[in-house]
Amino acid sequence: MDVVLDVLDTLVFDRVYAAVLPLSSSANLAHQFAFNGTELATLNQNINRYFPLSPSKWATLSILPRDHILRQSLSLFLITWAFGTILYFLCATLSFHFIYDKRAMKHPKFLCNQISLEIKQTVNALPVMAALTVPFFLAEIRGYTKLYDFSSEAPFSLYTYLQYPLFIAFTDFGIYWIHRGEHHPKIYKHLHKRHHKWIVSTPFASYAFHPVDGWAQSLPYHIYPFLFPLQKAAYLSLFTFVTIWTVMIHDGEYALDSPIVNGSACHTIHHYYFNYNYGQFLTIWDRIGGSYRKPNRELFDREVRMTQTEIKKQVEEMEKLVKEVEGVDDRCYKNQAKTKKAL
Repeated sequence: MDVVLDVLDTLVFDRVYAAVLPLSSSANLAHQFAFNGTELATLNQNINRYFPLSPSKWATLSILPRDHILRQSLSLFLITWAFGTILYFLCATLSFHFIYDKRAMKHPKFLCNQISLEIKQTVNALPVMAALTVPFFLAEIRGYTKLYDFSSEAPFSLYTYLQYPLFIAFTDFGIYWIHRGEHHPKIYKHLHKRHHKWIVSTPFASYAFHPVDGWAQSLPYHIYPFLFPLQKAAYLSLFTFVTIWTVMIHDGEYALDSPIVNGSACHTIHHYYFNYNYGQFLTIWDRIGGSYRKPNRELFDREVRMTQTEIKKQVEEMEKLVKEVEGVDDRCYKNQAKTKKAL
């Protein structure tokens, strides 16, 4: 994130901070005498490890210098919020239009105005999740993690390749137990219930969380580089992959029938029946923890999965489990609303 911050400071933030929080005329004059070219050159030292980028002419013209903790915190918040929002809308929109089986919107458990509600909940959650994530990124750019720049700095040569499966294994383990813990009755009703409002989810439900819930499930991603070495480019690519993967497991297109990978079919079972398939990437911890449920074969057959017989079977179990887990079902279903309107 320090490299990203160097680039955005140069291209955007230097000018913004200089305009919003400028040095006074007298302070600016004194600053120009005190600030030399050597100090200016150190401003982009992170990005200059990769390619040369000269600081902007506004780099030293704000009362908040680049290394001020308040400026760094605000900049990291804006970057995280913007990046999350753009990636969410891009991935979810593409998935909805090109992958999602829209016949699912006729399912009896699809809600009134569900997509707009999913988007609204996500838009409200993202800035809070971004703010809660800032301390991790702040610690990162201040040198408290084991992140490194180049593969030559890895602990050993093979680690350049091992860091990816190690990251997946560590985060999958952490998310499994956090996610499963959020299904405890005392926690579920306050946090995780918001995400299970979507029994038949769409890609837009991927980040439709209570913000503390979404942040809690992201903790393993941010904790990993404090404990283990990780190349910065790998960190950014894995962070992007995680966002895309979260959309993919809500896309309702069951292309992957794997006993190992916790794909869209496995996660659909979690939304349908609540207490199964807590894993994010793999099924191993669900198998060890006794919470694995193999997706029904019918889900992988586009014709069979939308038949009335199959839907009736799903609904009967869904209603039973909603009653067990939540007690009263306070959802407004699309089909019920149409029936009431017709009457």
